[in-house]
Amino acid sequence: MKYLEHFHNSMICGDCLEIMRQMPDGCIDLVVTSPPYNLKNSTGNGMKNGSKGKWANAALQKGYSHHDDNMSHESYVEWQRNCLTEMMRLLRDDGAIFYNHKWRVQNGLLQDRQDIVAGFPVRQIIIWRRKGGFNFNPGYFLPTYEVIYLIAKKDFKLAPKANAYGDVWEFSQEFGNSHPAPFPLELPLRCIASTSANVVLDPFMGSGTTALAALQLGRKYIGIELSPEYCTMALNRLYKLEFTNELEETVFPNGNNEDENLHNQHSFRER
Repeated sequence: MKYLEHFHNSMICGDCLEIMRQMPDGCIDLVVTSPPYNLKNSTGNGMKNGSKGKWANAALQKGYSHHDDNMSHESYVEWQRNCLTEMMRLLRDDGAIFYNHKWRVQNGLLQDRQDIVAGFPVRQIIIWRRKGGFNFNPGYFLPTYEVIYLIAKKDFKLAPKANAYGDVWEFSQEFGNSHPAPFPLELPLRCIASTSANVVLDPFMGSGTTALAALQLGRKYIGIELSPEYCTMALNRLYKLEFTNELEETVFPNGNNEDENLHNQHSFRER
């Protein structure tokens, strides 16, 4: 894929690793993203198929629309490290990654994602304290936080006064979103507004929350999303913004457009 400015404010439907590997070095200012957490690989009974657990009807019980979220731990770590390697390559020397993930205990061992982020220039760990939630297990306290790794290149600096936010951010979980695992709009708004970044990449765009935040702040976005269903969902959300005239088309590599009405409103490129 030849990187051109007309990819700004666009979503590319396809595999994020394949697409990032076609982009040139140093073309992105900031990455804000939250990958699939591989939750169905959990030892907890609630996310396992046929478990009859309390989460049997949870949105992620069947995984994502085009990703089952059930890789072996070793394969998952390798995949995420490859993704981070490409994100780092795409960043300019003053760029950074806000990488949202979740710690958990598996078979008595802490998975703090060190096996994923080891060797990358992690500058800080931010705690996202989520309001609300449910806990049906009497053996555990209610989980109320996730982490955001700030992985920064050498010349990265926060925007003036952004350091006053501190490293514990309290945002409610996202509600009323059809995506099975969205983060709240306030999270990417805080990340992006804390920098001077102009072009923001989210390689796991999902329902388009990072794009919404970028546009609201007058920045440009590039989104990559494997699922045509979620690409359509994101576009529908973006259409509701007053920034509609700034939007360009979604790129469907195989011409897969599941929303004919959306197709009539946009000219989709085939990749």
